[in-house]
Amino acid sequence: MKDTLQPGLTYEFKFRVPENKTVPYLYPESPEFQLMPKVLATGYMVGLLEWACLKAILPHLDWPKEQTVGTVVNFTHSAATPPGMTVTVRVKLEKVEGRKLSFSVVADDGIDKISEGTHERFVIDAAKFNSKLAEKIARAAGA
Repeated sequence: MKDTLQPGLTYEFKFRVPENKTVPYLYPESPEFQLMPKVLATGYMVGLLEWACLKAILPHLDWPKEQTVGTVVNFTHSAATPPGMTVTVRVKLEKVEGRKLSFSVVADDGIDKISEGTHERFVIDAAKFNSKLAEKIARAAGA
């Protein structure tokens, strides 16, 4: 992590919602999801909010050696957003505690606030993380 990774960092990210990020596309094997409205799926929204946090801090990491993983998500999803609308995500890095990063997040679609909440990410050493992951995969294959 670079010394520039400090609380108070803000970032704004815009994303135009395509049809393939709506509820029926979340789990195509789910017949229940197939019958639901074509609006931004909560699962995709969470990923979008994580992406915005990642984009905010990327210049402050030794990328790709250092990466981050999401460890806590606490977001509302308070309004439906149909495809074609643009979601604006605003993030603020609230705390840096060692390798733990805490963010506040707000998102809107130009008409409604669609989400707000908090998110935590943890800075990892990619090689070390991937090594541990390989060990877990090997253990699972042997089980």
